[in-house]
Amino acid sequence: MNRIVYFADRGVCFAASAPGEGWYPVSAESDGGISRAKILNFLESHNFVAVVSENPEATFAAFAAQFAWVEAAGGVVVDNRGRWLLIHRNGRWDLPKGHLEAGESIEQCAAREVEEETGVACETVRPLCATLHAYWFPKTARWELKQTHWFELRATAPATLQPQTEEGIERVVWCTPSEAGEHLRGAFPTVRRVAGAMSASSRNDR
Repeated sequence: MNRIVYFADRGVCFAASAPGEGWYPVSAESDGGISRAKILNFLESHNFVAVVSENPEATFAAFAAQFAWVEAAGGVVVDNRGRWLLIHRNGRWDLPKGHLEAGESIEQCAAREVEEETGVACETVRPLCATLHAYWFPKTARWELKQTHWFELRATAPATLQPQTEEGIERVVWCTPSEAGEHLRGAFPTVRRVAGAMSASSRNDR
């Protein structure tokens, strides 16, 4: 399976061959290998870069070693009316998520972060997908590569929606799946991928 690392709205794919049209191919073996600085330079002029190599997993591992690795979890919470829980953070629609804390499982992390960011208590139902997101984190002055594990979750009790404003969350809303799809058209690619996985999972249940 190809690995895709997102830098905000731009993506870097590690694969044995370019995924298709729209991806700028780069050989992992040329010019001394693939560094973070080189990838950032490519992303200044290309939205999607495909790093092609005979061993994509090894190439990805060498690239990931140039970042601090972070684990996180979150997901799509569904209530008893089938509505999805969305947040609006820093000007964009998003899904609740956050960093894994010591001693907790990834499922516990997802449920805890949802409740902290929205006020909604919930429990995990099933995994949806995992995404990779790279960014510069000013607080620690380092590049981080975050792997977020996404779940479908079920709200366990009625709750007053409470946006965690100190995390940049401006609004928390319940909306139908079709409304969520409209809202998330302008979301980050990682979030759109989660919404797609949720929609596909729901169709398979019918």
